Amino acid sequence: MRLSELLDLPVFNGTVLIAGKYGVEREVNTVNMMDAPDIIYFLKKDELLVTTAFHFKDDLDSLLLLIREMNKQGCSGLGIKTKRFLQEIPELAISLANELHFPLLELPIHTSLGDIVNKSLSYILDIRTNELHHAMQTHQQFTNHIMSGQGIHKILDSLSSLIDLPVVLLNHQLQLTGRKQFHNLPFSENLESLISTGHYFHFPKTTMTAFSFVNGTRETITLFPVYTHKQYSYLCVLGSVQLSDRSTILTIKQATNVIAFELMKENALKQNTRRIQNEFFTNFIKGAFTTTEEVISRAKEFKLANEQRYICAVGKIDDEDKNLTLLQYQTEEELIHDTIESELQRFHQKIHIFTIDQSYLLLLEMKGGWKEIIQPFLSLLKKIQMKIHSHFQEDLSFGISNYAEQLIHVPVSYKEAIDALYYGNMSGKKQFIDIYQPKEVPEILRMVPFDQLKKFYTDTFQAFANEPKRDHQVLLQTLAVYLETHCQMSETAKRLYVHRNTVIYRLEKCEEIIGRSLKEPEETLRLRLAFRIKSLIQGNSQLFQ
Repeated sequence: MRLSELLDLPVFNGTVLIAGKYGVEREVNTVNMMDAPDIIYFLKKDELLVTTAFHFKDDLDSLLLLIREMNKQGCSGLGIKTKRFLQEIPELAISLANELHFPLLELPIHTSLGDIVNKSLSYILDIRTNELHHAMQTHQQFTNHIMSGQGIHKILDSLSSLIDLPVVLLNHQLQLTGRKQFHNLPFSENLESLISTGHYFHFPKTTMTAFSFVNGTRETITLFPVYTHKQYSYLCVLGSVQLSDRSTILTIKQATNVIAFELMKENALKQNTRRIQNEFFTNFIKGAFTTTEEVISRAKEFKLANEQRYICAVGKIDDEDKNLTLLQYQTEEELIHDTIESELQRFHQKIHIFTIDQSYLLLLEMKGGWKEIIQPFLSLLKKIQMKIHSHFQEDLSFGISNYAEQLIHVPVSYKEAIDALYYGNMSGKKQFIDIYQPKEVPEILRMVPFDQLKKFYTDTFQAFANEPKRDHQVLLQTLAVYLETHCQMSETAKRLYVHRNTVIYRLEKCEEIIGRSLKEPEETLRLRLAFRIKSLIQGNSQLFQ
């Protein structure tokens, strides 16, 4: 409660506020009586101290020091009983208290300090008890909404009625959850602009956050974090909530607690559904189903129609060499998945998302022609890349397939997207979006038996396998880029972001290892084919992982 409210108690009759009137709205959580000169070391924030000033009757400096230290610690104020040891409060003390806006009270001689402490604490305790009782009732009310199946939206409606302010629930990206839409709310444009800046990502996660828009509307929004195990949502109050309004804050906190448990339950269900979807798609891609009819039947469970054209995009973090625990990796993967999913929901055509082999697979239901859809789709992927980079400091690249005429042809499209992603990585690019280009040579190579392709690749790079060293991967990457750029030194150096002499040195090392010159056309052709074969069979053989 505030000091001004406490002073209205009968026990404070005759008390005069002689200094620090601008601090009279300070919070008071407890009242203490001074019985030792070193009391300052035992005082707490929001504590009111009353004293007879016996220890300061001949020591003005100590009284001034006490006022300074109490103000520094955030105490509520100092009450001094005069006409006993101090006839009046010194002017220097009054001047200092006014300077610090620190409340200084002159207590009447007829009032016992014990009565002041006891009756003040009793009054504060009664208020806290009432607040606690109200909080328990509110918590029970919110819990009943969940238990009766009315859901989070009913909690929000009840909370809005209790605090007399509009309330909505936002996810970790400040996007509305539930039934309402942005355009129905007065703060929609301001919040949308806040989302676009990405500043919300650095909001405090343990305390409420309040801010006002200064674009003419003067709207105020107060956010209360709702922790749900791995990420935060926000209870958004469309209005100002003062820290001193304990009753309102306690009511809101009861709502956040109940909502947090409900969100955790919903998230567990969502993760289970996501796991089932990913298992189905993984089995589908790897050909685990025995018949086409089984694929079509199972796909209907996930709202995937066979008689539908699809475009497949596979996204993967460019550099996954980070020291993360399994839990940290899973948490980041889920957050990235949720971030991508929230962007897909804004797209004008349906896009399904799956996680497979540490990559994010987007399956676009294609309505209309390729030319009409590809540019909007590319814009969407670029926006996703920017958001992932902004929020997680990660570079996300995409490979895009040609469209599949039916769902049962999607595994081919998936391999095309993987090929596009692979060749983009081999070219040394970062945060790219590449569309698969059909290549005549790979199509021919697909007709060669798998074992023969693997033997050709192994024989070609056997020298590297015989003497595995740390720099062999760098050498192979340099060799691959050199061949893809038609043996152009300058272009190879440019793509790899290294000096031209570094490229020359690495290629000379490659020649030493394989024992043949890279200037021989037949040798470069052999190496080109070996790299193409690797891209074709790496998904089917553990040898190339």
